[in-house]
Amino acid sequence: MSFKVTFIGAGSIGFTRSLLRDLLAVPEFHDIDITFTDVDAENLRMVTELCQRDIDQNGLSIRIHSTLDRREALEGAKYVFNTIRVGGLEAFEKDIDIPLQYGVDQCVGDTLSAGGIMYGQRGIYEMLNICKDIRERAQSNCLLLNYANPMAMLTWACNKYGGVYTIGLCHGVQGGHRQIAEVLDAEKKDIDIICAGINHQTWYIEVRQHGIDKTGELLEAFESHPKFSQTEKVRIDVLRRFGYYSTESNGHLSEYLPWYRKRPEEIHDWIDTESWINGETGGYLRVSTEGRNWFETDFPNWMKEEPFHYTEENRGEEHGSYIIEGLETGRLYRGHFNTTNRGVIKNLPVDAVIEAPGYVDRTGIHMPVIGDLPLGPAAVCNASISVQRLSVEAAVSGDEQLLKQAMLMDPLTGAVCNPMEVWQMTDDLLIAQEKWLPQYEKAVQQAKSRQGSINRIPVKTDYQGAARKRTMTVKEMEQDKEKARHNAGAADKG
Repeated sequence: MSFKVTFIGAGSIGFTRSLLRDLLAVPEFHDIDITFTDVDAENLRMVTELCQRDIDQNGLSIRIHSTLDRREALEGAKYVFNTIRVGGLEAFEKDIDIPLQYGVDQCVGDTLSAGGIMYGQRGIYEMLNICKDIRERAQSNCLLLNYANPMAMLTWACNKYGGVYTIGLCHGVQGGHRQIAEVLDAEKKDIDIICAGINHQTWYIEVRQHGIDKTGELLEAFESHPKFSQTEKVRIDVLRRFGYYSTESNGHLSEYLPWYRKRPEEIHDWIDTESWINGETGGYLRVSTEGRNWFETDFPNWMKEEPFHYTEENRGEEHGSYIIEGLETGRLYRGHFNTTNRGVIKNLPVDAVIEAPGYVDRTGIHMPVIGDLPLGPAAVCNASISVQRLSVEAAVSGDEQLLKQAMLMDPLTGAVCNPMEVWQMTDDLLIAQEKWLPQYEKAVQQAKSRQGSINRIPVKTDYQGAARKRTMTVKEMEQDKEKARHNAGAADKG
């Protein structure tokens, strides 16, 4: 088989290399065309060299075409992987630090809450440009596989306004599936799940082991688990109160809800600081910064290490390669995909982007009807969907009023801030991120006038949050090189 796959945001370390390994583990795909593109020439060079080394060592004749010209990269593409982070770590830092001045303490800040909303404003503007390039340069039936966050917002905008069929992909369902198998003392393959909701708030509404429903046994199993009882306190509490386990990590979930991070003195009751993903303030920003700095320093050693082996047993769980395999070869694949609802989940809005089970074969991607979510989980999802809808429409139109309404309706931001604080915080974020938000040009100028007002609300400019750790230097990371290298691969996103 021969077709073209383009990676946008290919300078991301972990995603690009792993997705390419998964794709080239399919024997029929050993003659496909691969193109990488990114806005950062040095990151693109390093990742291209590393991936080409892997390809060569696996005895394949594929030559990666690497270019800074996105339109050139998309010429004739049938599939596009997207892993961009618009604004990079510079903008990410503002997503975390400015809301902290108002008491909004985020762990990740890339899906919901103040940081996720702003990440969406930057990302949606650029995704619509990408969609335009795909429409004009790629194949007419090109499929966009989006790995970038905020997953639901970006996928929503691409499908509604971008004119490109887009599927959002995430590995949260697989991670929670492994946890459920562990607490039930079972193999993952023996646990069958139905998981449905919205990205990062997807619910395991049915868990079966050898045909026996185990959903009602999960609370006791998680509460008695020696590790998860300490590291997943938010998820366990949500399970206790809503009856179903949620896909996303403790740190992620804690910032999507109004209850667990609104009082600084209580945050430590719900998180675990052993790993950033369990709730550390700005944890993902820290490890992403450390990972990027380490990769740039340690890159020559990466080139000396054992290459990735393109075999089925080394293939990862990311859905992307399996979707392409199903479409191209006809092999049936079942996964969980993010797509426009259209009645798949009956009690969530039809225009929302939902995450639910899907099947892929040569005839396409098929989403069976799930029906109604349980009322409690549906209520949690609907609160987030309202924020997502406001955020998408704000990003497309450059309407600062809609943006501020999204901030006000955000569960965590609204729990911490009053309306006046939300309005001022949004002004601060718009000004700080002006260069990535051209659709808000007029709004930014008005915000600058307000920012100089004598009526400005005081903020905590030195506040570091309830559970923030210092970013390590490269020299400090050298004390544990294995950990630093793992972090550089695992924490990286486009």
